[in-house]
Amino acid sequence: MFRKTITTLTLATMAVLTLPALAADVAEGNWINLFDGESLFGWTQFGDVNWEAGDGVLSASADKGVGGGGWLASTSQFKNFELTAEVKMDGPGSMGLAVRAGLEGHVMDNGGATIYFGDEKNDKKWHTIHVKAVGSNIDATIDGKKVDISASRDKGYVLIQFHRYHRFNKHKFGLQVQNVKLRPLGLSPVFDGKTLEGWNIIPDRASIFTVKDGAINIKDGNGQIETAGVYKDFVLQLDIISNGKELNSGVFYRGPVGVFWKGYESQVRNHWKGDDRTQPVDFGTGGNYGNVPARKVVSTDGEWFQKTVICEGNHTAIWINGYQTSDFYDSRPTTDNNDGKNGYVPGPGTIHLQGHDPTTDLSFKNINVQEY
Repeated sequence: MFRKTITTLTLATMAVLTLPALAADVAEGNWINLFDGESLFGWTQFGDVNWEAGDGVLSASADKGVGGGGWLASTSQFKNFELTAEVKMDGPGSMGLAVRAGLEGHVMDNGGATIYFGDEKNDKKWHTIHVKAVGSNIDATIDGKKVDISASRDKGYVLIQFHRYHRFNKHKFGLQVQNVKLRPLGLSPVFDGKTLEGWNIIPDRASIFTVKDGAINIKDGNGQIETAGVYKDFVLQLDIISNGKELNSGVFYRGPVGVFWKGYESQVRNHWKGDDRTQPVDFGTGGNYGNVPARKVVSTDGEWFQKTVICEGNHTAIWINGYQTSDFYDSRPTTDNNDGKNGYVPGPGTIHLQGHDPTTDLSFKNINVQEY
C-alpha cells in the first residue's frame, strides 16, 4: 500500500510539464504492450484484491467491507524507457504506479519511483499517466501535468497498486487500467545496415550471409552469424521477415563465442496447427525453443515483424509486434555445455542468427540492444 508520505497528486495543483526532447545518443525503441487487453500474462499478483482482464481493460476490485490492497508487478525489469497508461477509479481509495521498483519489502521502501493517484471524490474519468526514465532522470505527468518522482534504482519492475480505504466500507472500490505500453530507450545498433562489420560467421557451414536492402539476409543452412560483442542482461529489438512458407530460424542469445547453436534460442517459425494461431508448431515464433512455446503465433510469412527480447538474470520475455508471446523463468541447474534447452545459461554470450537448413531465406534488420 502506498503511504501518504508521498505527495498526494491533485490535478488542480500539478504544474504543466514539458518533457525534454531525447538526447541524440538516446535511441528510441518501438512500443511493447505490458497489458495485452485480454489476460494477466506477464504480470504477478500480490495482496488480497481481485484482478481481472478482458475487453481491453485491466480491473481491480475489493468486496464491500474489505479494506487493504495489493498490486500487480511486471515479470520483466526495465531500465531506460518511456511508459504510458490510462487509469480510472470508480470508488473511494487510491492507486499508484511504480517504476524501477523492487519486489523486496514494501513498495515504498525498495528504491522505485512511485506516482500516487488518490482522491476520496473520484471523478470516474480516464486519466493518462506518462513516465520517461533515462539514466538518473525520471519525468512523469498525469494528464500532462507534472509529478515529482525519483528513484534510487537504475532498473526495476513496473507495479500497479490499488488500495481501498476501510472507512468507506459501504462502497465497492474499482480501478480500471488500459493501454499500458512501454518503449525501451537508449538502444544502440549492433548492425550498421550496410556491412557485416561487428559480426562473425561460424566457418565451414552451409549458410550464405549477405547484406541486402539494409538487412542481413541468410540463405541455405545450417549456419550461424554472431555479434562480436557479448551480452548478458539486455533488451534486444530487431525486425525479421521470412521469405518463404513456414521457414525455420532463430535468434540465439548468451551463446559462447564461436560455438555453434548454443545458449538460448528465441524461435522464428510462423507455423501453427490448422487455423489456430494459439497452437504453434515447433514452439512457434516468439517461443523459447525447447522450453516454452509461443502462446500465439502473431507474425506472418512474407511480412516484416518486430521481435523484442528482454533477458535479465534467469528470466526472458519475448514480444512479437508488441504482443508478449512467452515468459520464461529458468530454475534449472546450470548446464555444462551452455545449451539453454537443457539447463540454465548464466551468460554473457553472443547474439547470433541462425541459418537452419537448405530452405532458409530470412532477413534481419534494425538490430538494436540496450544493455542492463
